[in-house]
Amino acid sequence: MSMPTLLTDRHSGFSGTGLRKIRDVLVRHVESGKIHGVVALVSRGGDTHVEALGTMRHDGGAPMRRDTMFRMASTSKPVTMAAAMALLDECRLRLDDVVDPWLPELADRRVLKRIDGPLDDTVPARRPITVRDLLTSTLGLGMDVTSLGSPIMNAVFEQGIFPQKMTEYPEPDEWMRRLGTLPLMYQPGERWQYHISHDVLGVLVARVTGQPFETFLRERVLDPLGMKDTGFHVPAGKIDRLPTCYSPDPQTGEFSVWDEAAGGQYSQPLAFQSGGSGLVSTVDDYHTYFRMLLNHGMHGSERILSRPAVQLMTTNRLTPEQNAARNAMATNNVHVSFGQGQHGGWGIGMAVRTYRGDYAPIGQFGWDGGTGTSYADPDNQLTGILLTQVAMSTPDSARVIHDFWTTVYQAIDS
Repeated sequence: MSMPTLLTDRHSGFSGTGLRKIRDVLVRHVESGKIHGVVALVSRGGDTHVEALGTMRHDGGAPMRRDTMFRMASTSKPVTMAAAMALLDECRLRLDDVVDPWLPELADRRVLKRIDGPLDDTVPARRPITVRDLLTSTLGLGMDVTSLGSPIMNAVFEQGIFPQKMTEYPEPDEWMRRLGTLPLMYQPGERWQYHISHDVLGVLVARVTGQPFETFLRERVLDPLGMKDTGFHVPAGKIDRLPTCYSPDPQTGEFSVWDEAAGGQYSQPLAFQSGGSGLVSTVDDYHTYFRMLLNHGMHGSERILSRPAVQLMTTNRLTPEQNAARNAMATNNVHVSFGQGQHGGWGIGMAVRTYRGDYAPIGQFGWDGGTGTSYADPDNQLTGILLTQVAMSTPDSARVIHDFWTTVYQAIDS
């Protein structure tokens, strides 16, 4: 089932033929049975087009709707980082502040001599960890799929630093205590690594402000933007808008439930508000956020973030050396990811395209998660959001994301 088209060919920034092609490709993925439902939004200038296709469950049930709420997974990152940027704007944090006063668990770090070595074979960190290290994901510790099975990655999973379910996170102080027992994988500032720094930043924001992370994020970002359907859990009155989330078997593709709606992981407040992967939201809420970034921090007449804060977030922050491992990982996983991650750069909480490797132009910014994709493109004043509830345990979610962007850029008419 599709939402009605919200554009006409007379005033649209998209061609009618192009919009039909987007829909046709999404229909094909839903009808394949590999993706049970999607909600997609494309916007250019003042024109917005939405498609809602398929059903809330793999075995049928209610249709997807425009106001369906989705577990955003790693597409949480670009939004949650706005809380830290607000603290920079207010001079309550500085880029090169050492984090030890707020995060004493990260003081006096030890660093592995080699990535696959024993946890006690370390050298002292050359310097303390800074706010800049956290913002750019160069903390020295992160999710590294090229090191699975190593002692440090085994410890990350065993300690619940990156648990399989959101309900398995301990509360923030205990999470930080466990993190502090681990050595760093690399020297601070040396190398980009995925995910963990975003969760640390959520704890940092809470400790600097004396408020729960979600409270500050809501006060400074979500409420001013009117993102009423975005948060770290789904209230009881909205739980019928949350689809079932699936994690297909990597070998067989058979669907298995990762999380139900009622009584599931997001049906009550969580002990840990994960800046890296914890948000629930809608296509319209995320559209509002990315439009704010395209408008250099403005939402209507209200300033949410300063212009230079947005520029920091949405331009490359990494040296070639810091980014080398990320580029290699993306290039070597194309059989699974279909090119995701090959952007050339990373800002704050999101990728930034620094070369044209596919249909998207240089300057596009945003990120893909395990269940969807959200990007904005300043040159074309374009926003695109595609949300599913099928985890990227098989290539199918990556395929639909890739095909979505391929057709979105063909639909630009002028």
